Amino acid sequence: MVVRNGRSGGAWAVAAALLVGGCAAPGDDAEPGGDPARTVRGAAEELARAGSSKASTSLEMASGGTRVTIRGEGHYDFRRRTGSLQVVLPKDAAGESEHRPITELLAPGALYMKNRGEGVPDDKWVRVDTTTLADGNLVTGGATDPAAAAELLRGARTVTYVGEVDLAGVKVRHYRGVADIAEAARLASPQVRGALAAAAKGFTTDTVPFDAYLDREGRLRKVRHQFSFSNQGRTVAVASTTLLYGFGARVSVTLPDRADIYAGKIKT
Repeated sequence: MVVRNGRSGGAWAVAAALLVGGCAAPGDDAEPGGDPARTVRGAAEELARAGSSKASTSLEMASGGTRVTIRGEGHYDFRRRTGSLQVVLPKDAAGESEHRPITELLAPGALYMKNRGEGVPDDKWVRVDTTTLADGNLVTGGATDPAAAAELLRGARTVTYVGEVDLAGVKVRHYRGVADIAEAARLASPQVRGALAAAAKGFTTDTVPFDAYLDREGRLRKVRHQFSFSNQGRTVAVASTTLLYGFGARVSVTLPDRADIYAGKIKT
């Protein structure tokens, strides 16, 4: 998908500032027990029933021959739609880390970041309203919000069941298809709807290719979305992967007080 001209700057500016400041085995193409599209669309509901999990994220960006990967680790509460990630930025050309990990707190309609970058005091947080981002925080924060990654599958269509594979010792079912952002926004839970609605308006093409891996309980274990958008005349390809495991993990997220949020200008 391609961000509308004039709308990509804000989203890419934050993602760029962060950088600067499984193949499936061949299987039966008929899903056991039902319609593949319906199964994938129900993944978000199954996660809400599961309650919470640990999460690992990977965001690979490629543009103009340059490729970088941003990784995150944390946990997420799918009922409250809150979570915490430690996002690790790529090392420099010499193999040394130039950046401190960024702590990200995820909440309905908001992203909070600490160690955001140059110009932000060490004891302050940066707050971003995800309903105003052209990508709805599918890319901006350097990690896709796990709830948004799952809710995006509510718009799944032309879904194919690829087969059963092993994922970290767990048998999972691999599905491949495309997701319609506008449809996902329409069907999304209230806490995520605003961010996905913003993404639906910010992209000129609403379809997002995905590979989703669900366990036998219907819980999403892995999802990989492939995004692309235009930034200053260049096409940026983004592959976002979210891994979920350790269901039932304890999740405790305390959002910053208003006095702890940085209100000054952020250098990019």
